[in-house]
Amino acid sequence: MISFTVYILDEIGGTLLFLQKILSTIFVKRLKTHEIFVQIWKVSTESFPTTAMAGFFVGAIMAVQFAMPIREFGALGFLGGLATSATFREVGPMLIAFMLSGKVGAFTSAELGTMRVTEQIDAVRCLGADPMQEIIVPRFIGIVISSFFLLAAGLMMSVFGGMALSQAFAGVTPEEYARHIPTIVHPLSILSGMIKSLVFAVVLATICTYKGYTTTGGAKGVGRAVVATAVTTMICIVVMDWFTSFLGDVILQMIRGYRS
Repeated sequence: MISFTVYILDEIGGTLLFLQKILSTIFVKRLKTHEIFVQIWKVSTESFPTTAMAGFFVGAIMAVQFAMPIREFGALGFLGGLATSATFREVGPMLIAFMLSGKVGAFTSAELGTMRVTEQIDAVRCLGADPMQEIIVPRFIGIVISSFFLLAAGLMMSVFGGMALSQAFAGVTPEEYARHIPTIVHPLSILSGMIKSLVFAVVLATICTYKGYTTTGGAKGVGRAVVATAVTTMICIVVMDWFTSFLGDVILQMIRGYRS
């Protein structure tokens, strides 16, 4: 138990120090803008179909689940607002981030891990270049930016998924579904979803680059890094979802107390 605790603390410390190195490189050294745009384009084009599909079915699932209880109260007109609010605030960002962790995180970890075990990263350093500046930072920024917009696009797709399934299973037309979305989905709900999407994107980019950069042990090590990336990312996303929800509720209570 003690050794496991030490391992967890060592991983947390190593990840935070790695993030510190990335941020210091971003603010101190010149960024490779062309490589950043290449990474944004690659991640976005390869992951958009998966994210759009995930967002569509997340919205559909939430609409179906909410339709069952509110049908008994004759409040199906509020289905769109309730399902969309819950999707934006809690369920949508987390489930879509899970999909991205398996798609983007695993690929990036495997790519960097292969570069590490084949000594390509060491070769970059031997040539007098900084691997953090040349390899890690463009991927980190590219993953954060593209993942944030992919998560936002997935949340938008969840609205269409809710519309489609609510009409098929509950008989709620798209116009009726969308009628109460502006009244129930407050700007704070949208802001909460966007903040969570940004936090999850940073978590995903940090973990996958760190696990890939620190890979050891040849081909088996690359496989272990990919598995560790997927597991660690999902755990951290759940933890950060709780933390951001808790922090958001505290800030909301402070705002309400200030207004009253």
